[in-house]
Amino acid sequence: MSEYVVYGGKGTGSVPVEATLTLLGLPYRVVETTIFTEGGENDPQLRRANPMMQVPALILPNGELMTESAAILIWLADDHPEARLSPTMASHQRPAFLRWMSFVSSAIYALYWIRDDPSRIIDDPELGKAAKARIAERFLACWRIMEAQTDPGRYILGDDLTVLDLYVAVVSRWAPGRARFADAAPKLAEVAHRLDADPRLTDFWAERFPFP
Repeated sequence: MSEYVVYGGKGTGSVPVEATLTLLGLPYRVVETTIFTEGGENDPQLRRANPMMQVPALILPNGELMTESAAILIWLADDHPEARLSPTMASHQRPAFLRWMSFVSSAIYALYWIRDDPSRIIDDPELGKAAKARIAERFLACWRIMEAQTDPGRYILGDDLTVLDLYVAVVSRWAPGRARFADAAPKLAEVAHRLDADPRLTDFWAERFPFP
């Protein structure tokens, strides 16, 4: 089998994709590039992989390109059903899985494009600071909604680890930070902490998203 190629960086949205590939035991390499790395804004490799200049982007072994983190995670899990990283189409958990994967992607993750650099839409620096604060509150409101409408067991959808758990474990590390996330969504935070301590990912976290 040829390797997968991940475009991304430490602590970025490529991390849950890399973690999934790690759990699946699939060969992959990472092209370290984001718009925040030196020269990243003009990196022709990243532009070819994703004209949106966003990570992650994934090149499949057959050469096909995928972008959009939720889509990549769902596809990887579905393509390797033996690992049980996603509920099957026959599972009663499948609708909730798709719902929350899309929710994390669209309601939370997408707003980081503005939060990370408010000047993308706001010229006034002071208004940009206010926007960042309001976006942080929006993140917490979304986590509260997810917390209220899920009933986690060992993991978010029950006893089986899915890529949804990996997605939440990574995104919840970003601003406004794990402490506020835990206050807003204590049940989800328990799952995230379980992923932090998963022995299969100990070395991976240390390398790709160190977390004290």
